[in-house]
Amino acid sequence: MTEFAKSPSNTGDRRISTAATVRRLWPYFRPVRGQMALSMAAALLAMLCGLGIPLITQRIVDGPIAGRDLGALPPMIGLVLALGIAEAAFFWLRRRCIARPASDVEARMRADMYHHLQRLPVSFHDRWQSGQLLSRATTDLNTVRRFVAFVITFLVVNTLVVVIGLGVLFWLSPVLGAIVLACALPLLVLSYLFESKFKVVARRAQDQSGDLTTVVEESVLGIRVLKAFGRGPHLTQRFLREARDLRTTELAKVRIFALLWAVLIVLPELAIAGQLAYGAVGIADGTVTVGTLVAAVTISAYLRWPIDSIGWLLAETNQTASASERYFEVMDAPVTITAPVDAEPLPAQVRGHVRFEDVHFAHPGGDREVLRGVDLDIRPGETIALVGATGSGKTTVTALVPRLADVTGGRVTIDGVDVRDLDLAELRSVVGTAFEEPILFSASVTENIALGSSGVDEARVREALKIARAEEFVDALPWGLDTRIGEQGLSLSGGQRQRLALARAVVGHPAVLVLDDPLSALDVHTEAEVEAALHRVLKGVTALVVAHRPSTVQLADRVAMLVDGRIAAVGEHRELLADNEEYRNLLSSMEDEEVAA
Repeated sequence: MTEFAKSPSNTGDRRISTAATVRRLWPYFRPVRGQMALSMAAALLAMLCGLGIPLITQRIVDGPIAGRDLGALPPMIGLVLALGIAEAAFFWLRRRCIARPASDVEARMRADMYHHLQRLPVSFHDRWQSGQLLSRATTDLNTVRRFVAFVITFLVVNTLVVVIGLGVLFWLSPVLGAIVLACALPLLVLSYLFESKFKVVARRAQDQSGDLTTVVEESVLGIRVLKAFGRGPHLTQRFLREARDLRTTELAKVRIFALLWAVLIVLPELAIAGQLAYGAVGIADGTVTVGTLVAAVTISAYLRWPIDSIGWLLAETNQTASASERYFEVMDAPVTITAPVDAEPLPAQVRGHVRFEDVHFAHPGGDREVLRGVDLDIRPGETIALVGATGSGKTTVTALVPRLADVTGGRVTIDGVDVRDLDLAELRSVVGTAFEEPILFSASVTENIALGSSGVDEARVREALKIARAEEFVDALPWGLDTRIGEQGLSLSGGQRQRLALARAVVGHPAVLVLDDPLSALDVHTEAEVEAALHRVLKGVTALVVAHRPSTVQLADRVAMLVDGRIAAVGEHRELLADNEEYRNLLSSMEDEEVAA
């Protein structure tokens, strides 16, 4: 759960103004500001064309109709037709001007967010729900695109049209204009109250939508587990609970919006009623002409949409502000693992000498250290098996070598160079990694192993598959290397997925291998084959292997035992087995777990 996922009052409590929040989007709007201005100009001209028609109507009523001069009607009617055609043309131009720029803004924001997510440390992704990130990259950015394409244009244009329309009404008759103005003034107070209430509810709805997306995603990805354990009804209840919460919030939005719309509908009606009452009296005593009253009522009717739309436009603006806040919550997250400006180069021939020197590590915000002074020297070409009880910090140790996490004290070096002083791309090109849980993508076998690396050809892929003992089953797939693997590789067995992940780790011929128990999902026969292959590949590289099985320990030249965040013992397997009772007990518990599995 993210720190924001269950705090719907987060926005309201901080009282960040809508304008200030939306202003943060300006860097994305700046490249398309010309198209946005042209779109606003086209919309304004279209609305002014429509506003001009009532004035011509006044001339028609008070002129040709009152004077029964029908010969003067055709030019005026033609002018009305011309204004109508111009209005349609300007609206067409507005849409053509803004459609592509609005999509470009959305695409740039989505690309920036995706790029930023790739750069953020693993600890960030551990804290955030994937559904929350997904909703920010899709639903929230759709809201921003709608704001650029429509809302901001008509928020500005409709406000100007209302002001211009009121000015025309005051020019026609100060009293008729004052009647409309008196009914429009309550909108100011209403808009303020509406914004303060609606923004909080809108933010809550967006957060709850992210929570609901997370439930759906987890249910789809974990469908095998749910079916196997018969826990579908449990997740269904959770889904329904999240859906009910979202429905309640959406209904709260509707109630606020309904009140606003009710007032917005009543105010123009009162204005028109007041105009008709005053106009009827004025016509009777000769102070108001019929044409003036017709024009005033027509203009008031024309202003109904600009006035009525203000509530909806404000709602959309508030939703955009909430979407912007949610977007920048991700974009403002600091990238804590970066390449140094003046990166130190590794030697041309990397030996792979890895050292942990008084390494300490604590999770961000954590109140205790996971590692408390780890010292470990892995000589070039040596394989170290890292063993320890569950929760002792083994996976954390492996994450520090490729800088998936950074030490909070001490340092990790490769050939004497602190990994924090190396360029990230260079570091990760010399360190190959295979995780306990193999992650595969919806792509071909080749793409999953190469991961887009330009220096990896088919021959290198096949070599890696041979090392991982995966070539045989890959060739048996319908299209061999070109076979597309389903989402997360769930169409393959656990052992097949893990062998592909192992092939990915060795395909780049890394000088250092970090293997987080990559043999855990293999059966006995396959494990023996992969171990035989690993014996060959490990002879040329430095390797740190997390061992959860006694058989995995046999791969190593030496064994390091991690206890309570420190290396308690280092030595050959046989030496530790003979001399270290704690090691014997640990190995015995590992054997028991393997038998139970």
